Amino acid sequence: MKPTRSMLFVPGHKQAWAKKAVAAGADAVILDLEDSVPEDMKAETRHMVAETIGELAKSDPEVGVYVRLNALETGMMGDDLEAVAINGCNGFLPPKTYGARDVVQAEALVDHYERRNGVEAGTLEFVLSLETAQAYADCENMIKASPRCATLFAGTARDADVSRSIGFEFTPDGFETLYMRSRAVLAVRAAGRDFPIVGLWQDLKDIDGAWKFARDNKTLGFRGLVAIHPSHVAIANEVFMPTEQEVAFYQGMIDAFDAGVERGDAAVAYEGMHIDLAHVKTAREVIGMYEQLKGRG
Repeated sequence: MKPTRSMLFVPGHKQAWAKKAVAAGADAVILDLEDSVPEDMKAETRHMVAETIGELAKSDPEVGVYVRLNALETGMMGDDLEAVAINGCNGFLPPKTYGARDVVQAEALVDHYERRNGVEAGTLEFVLSLETAQAYADCENMIKASPRCATLFAGTARDADVSRSIGFEFTPDGFETLYMRSRAVLAVRAAGRDFPIVGLWQDLKDIDGAWKFARDNKTLGFRGLVAIHPSHVAIANEVFMPTEQEVAFYQGMIDAFDAGVERGDAAVAYEGMHIDLAHVKTAREVIGMYEQLKGRG
């Protein structure tokens, strides 16, 4: 998965909204076939989403395009994939998963429709939604269940599936979900993936709260945010983008370390801190991420 600071949900049947999501600066869009689509529009929306995928692939190829499918338990995931497992799509959010077995079952469906629709094998990846108690309890196994698993999306929304499944009472400070979010970050990183994703902030009137939510989760180790409103895209893009000041600080660290190595030193003092190779590896990672993201604005 390429670095993704912001992923914005777009109801699949609101085709014009996809371009608005791109205009808002989203690094990726999630075209929804699940909860935001009325039941009697599911079949029609599949074809609309397929059209949108093709349009975005032509007009905005740098933007990631993902589809939230209907859950396995609905029996509709295969119907979804038949229509949208196509070139131009980056992958899928399989919702309401309960463990690694669900991942394997979803993978089998994608294998079939990827081949049937002429997509290069292994192209379509999973952003696994953690929305149930069972998923959080098995997230370490879930992300390792298939090479398609690019990352975990740690959902902690108020009064949504996850809060009902686990029983927590939402607070803006998020202490009630700290363990869950920490576990998801650790599972992603331990599996060798780099970009754990969190979401989402539901109070559209509380912009300060959205900023705090993004900053707190960056501190915890998340690299991007799933949003439900375009106003949160700019927040995510700014918070999860290394600043020029950070880049200058870390470049100075690298330069100081390199100069020390030339003198025969394996550790140096920099800005009042002890610096060795471990710190320089972090510095290079931050600068590398900045280089990958800076072209997106």
